[in-house]
Amino acid sequence: MSNFTDISYSSNDGLSLYARDYASHSGPARLPVICIHGLTRNSADFDELAPWMAAMGRRVLAVDVRGRGLSARDPDPRHYNPMTYAGDVMKLAHELGIGRAVFVGTSMGGLITMTLALRRLRLIAAAVLNDVGPVISQKGLARIAGYAGKGCTPASWEEAACYMRDINQPAFPDNDMGEWNKWAHRAFAENDQGQLVLRYDPNIAMPFKTGKLRSSSWIGRMAFRRLARNRPTLLVRGALSDLVEDEQAIYMRRAAPAMQYAVIPGVGHAPMLTEPPAREAIARFLSQVD
Repeated sequence: MSNFTDISYSSNDGLSLYARDYASHSGPARLPVICIHGLTRNSADFDELAPWMAAMGRRVLAVDVRGRGLSARDPDPRHYNPMTYAGDVMKLAHELGIGRAVFVGTSMGGLITMTLALRRLRLIAAAVLNDVGPVISQKGLARIAGYAGKGCTPASWEEAACYMRDINQPAFPDNDMGEWNKWAHRAFAENDQGQLVLRYDPNIAMPFKTGKLRSSSWIGRMAFRRLARNRPTLLVRGALSDLVEDEQAIYMRRAAPAMQYAVIPGVGHAPMLTEPPAREAIARFLSQVD
């Protein structure tokens, strides 16, 4: 039996969207948390983190960004961009009567959070940026472009687990096949023909094909400064990350000296936030927010 309820809502342009709603456990009500996943992922990435935070007395919402998971695919791929995604999150918060929340954004989810800081800063009470920032390494971008949107139809769950291992093992060298199998069940689903297919629209990779996704931009740097200089912010970085390397982390820490910082040993892009050092950093950060 799941420990969340399903939420279905519509975007401003009429697309059917989905989120998981983890109710807070007993205790005084605290600010809710909104979790936003990475480029090719979905709300299932938070199936361990979200219940843990709910046990701390916080309602946790984990969204499926449009084109992923149980959210509808957009017929116009031009809408696959952080500005549109941010609008979808704002719509969800409005419909649920949430005026302020803590945001946890992994990779693309962090870019969406920074975009929200430009559009509606008052919605953000605090933010966790998971292995992402306004400047990112070209090395990591090239790696993601190598598999995003390419499609994959494994013949079995075992093959699906091997696919997840093959594209992620450099970042998670200690994962065993049991863990890769868990990742496969988050990333794949059976279609009506019984085939295993990735749970995202291949067109989400359009920004890579058009060259619109860059390693740095002035608006990204402005969004980061607006967020991290005005709201409590925690940067979580994988020690093996090829997207946020030392150079990028140094820039972020100089641009926002008050930002908290945690390096997670033994993993790359992006930490699952279930690692003990990540849990410790997030628990400490959340204890300061309410």
